[in-house]
Amino acid sequence: MTNTLAHDAELDATGLNCPLPLLKAKMALNRMASGQTLKVIATDAGSQRDFRTFARLAGHELLREEDDAGTYRYWLRKA
Repeated sequence: MTNTLAHDAELDATGLNCPLPLLKAKMALNRMASGQTLKVIATDAGSQRDFRTFARLAGHELLREEDDAGTYRYWLRKA
């Protein structure tokens, strides 16, 4: 479906409900260096709002988001 964006780490949060995808993403980002990109795969519909808000408040850059029939993908660049 997509030309995938390069990423340094990937987090599979499928099947997890809010707020677990976001919490796991925060933990993964904490282990990463500034400027690195984390790809997150989630199935929780609430994750769209969560990741947009989180990126804005935490200063990370949401490079891209995709919704593929209920599977959501996010690319976050660590601040």
